[in-house]
Amino acid sequence: MATITALLFDFGGTLDGPAHWLDRFLASYREAGIEISRIELDPAFDHATRIGYGATRVVARFGITDLVRFLVGHQFEYLRKSGPDPLRKLLDDCGASGRHRFVEAVTKSFVRETSAGLAHSREVVGPLKDRFKMGVVSNFYANLDRVLEEAKLTRFFAAVADSSRVGIFKPEVGIYQAALKKLQCAPESVAMIGDSLSKDCAPAHKLGMRTVWLCTDPGRNEDSADANVTIRSIDEVALIEW
Repeated sequence: MATITALLFDFGGTLDGPAHWLDRFLASYREAGIEISRIELDPAFDHATRIGYGATRVVARFGITDLVRFLVGHQFEYLRKSGPDPLRKLLDDCGASGRHRFVEAVTKSFVRETSAGLAHSREVVGPLKDRFKMGVVSNFYANLDRVLEEAKLTRFFAAVADSSRVGIFKPEVGIYQAALKKLQCAPESVAMIGDSLSKDCAPAHKLGMRTVWLCTDPGRNEDSADANVTIRSIDEVALIEW
């Protein structure tokens, strides 16, 4: 078995905090006083994500706050037209100024948690830099480099594969191949760390990489041939014996 000399990290739900963005948006909506279920928010989340992927010329210059505000704004547009009746009424009755306050409240909550997650990851990946080459592979909006720079993480990563820049989205293996090319590493010498079995572990495993599944839900005990190692916290990456 080849020695692991490089690590690739997912971004959302991994480097920026241990939860899927949909779940974090849900918590931020509720913190802002908006009662909504995950099922109700899901189509608005997907709608805003698609718009973001299609607006990379605009989004590419955004830092994390402007990106989240952009996404939340489009989520609200969807919910105002197609959301559950009580929420549609709330968003109509509160007017443009009220909707703006809601957008800002959700954005502030989400960004606060993201900033805390990225600060923690900086403490985790910093000591790994002397042991491994490192990179990030993420389905993102062409501004991942900007977000990493804001978080003072850029210096740790020799490769950043942003799907909107590469033109290939997970779970397609091509985005991983792009990262491997930047790292100048063979797949068998690289480990992929991410929170999704289907988007992170499965394609990386298919290429011959070692895979680490970040599963923070203690209720999930899935066995998967696509995950060589399962961890409950990003802190455990440093403890893995390669």
